[in-house]
Amino acid sequence: MKVSCTVNGFAQVAEGVWEGESLLYMLREHLGLYGSKNACEQGECGSCSVYLGGTLVCACLVLAGQAQGKEIITVEGLARGHGLHAVQDAFVEAGAVQCGFCTPGLVVATHDLLQRIPSPSEAQIREALAGNICRCTGYA
Repeated sequence: MKVSCTVNGFAQVAEGVWEGESLLYMLREHLGLYGSKNACEQGECGSCSVYLGGTLVCACLVLAGQAQGKEIITVEGLARGHGLHAVQDAFVEAGAVQCGFCTPGLVVATHDLLQRIPSPSEAQIREALAGNICRCTGYA
């Protein structure tokens, strides 16, 4: 199967995609975008979070074919131009990286929260990040 979509602002065509393949697998193995991580394959950890058609999703739970004709934004596509996005910069400045496995999902989820609620409360932050699990326990 062939999947045509826009990824991080660029038209992409993934060829040889199996009908049961996840969006995460397509992004990583067909398009070479390794930012989204494959941790649980069950939508429990948030490490594979991406935008699909403007909605935050766990890419491991979405079939690749569902991306046909849609816009996808991964952690690599948050920044426009040569620098990092402000959320990515904030994570770097705060030293909010341990092993880094959960970081892409946390960055995308934080970006999504701030797009919806520019000045969130602590409760809103906790709720928005509740779907992200750190495997190395660096974020308690």
